[in-house]
Amino acid sequence: MSDTDRQLSVLVVDDDFRVAGIHASLVEGVPGFTVAATTHTAATALEAVASGAVDLALVDIYWPDGSGIDLLRRLECDAFVLSAAAEGPVVRRALSAGALAYLIKPFPPALLAEKLRGYARFRQLTEAESVDRSTVENAYGALRESAARRPARRPTAGTVTGDAVLTAVRTSPTPLSAGQVGELIGVSRATAQRYLASLVSTDLLRMSLRYGTTGRPEQEYRMP
Repeated sequence: MSDTDRQLSVLVVDDDFRVAGIHASLVEGVPGFTVAATTHTAATALEAVASGAVDLALVDIYWPDGSGIDLLRRLECDAFVLSAAAEGPVVRRALSAGALAYLIKPFPPALLAEKLRGYARFRQLTEAESVDRSTVENAYGALRESAARRPARRPTAGTVTGDAVLTAVRTSPTPLSAGQVGELIGVSRATAQRYLASLVSTDLLRMSLRYGTTGRPEQEYRMP
């Protein structure tokens, strides 16, 4: 199973058992996400990340056994901050320490769901072995833009090569690699890769990883 097809695992970290349970329920309600564990101290959060695969941690800033800022720096996974701390300097330090999003409590449940969906898009866009400037900008934008405000852009639609790439993937019974697309439409692998990345960034295609017996996994593309 490729990384883009599997469930993204979330570690919920909050010293309030009730709040942690609410956040865990919200995570489980978002398709594509599962709760890896719920912990209530900074120390157990680090143990949970070290003992299993965690993609994203939801953490608070203030802890009885340490600083949330320090915890962010030590976590070997992505993280969102969910905290009542609303001081500007605290927010800046949290973002500098690696938080991808900062939600001030109390927040509407729909906001966390939206941020999680944005994170899933961020992960999809950044799974590629190599990305271009446009993909990076779209990945950052996915973390910050509301789905309702996100424009529907098709930068490659209407061009001969872009339409040829899209048609090749759309009509193929199986996912295609950039090299296969290039052979089908008569362009180089690098050219096909650029158009494929752009089509993925605008949700017209999906990218996953094809694992072989040896070597690096190969990127393959399919319709959403």
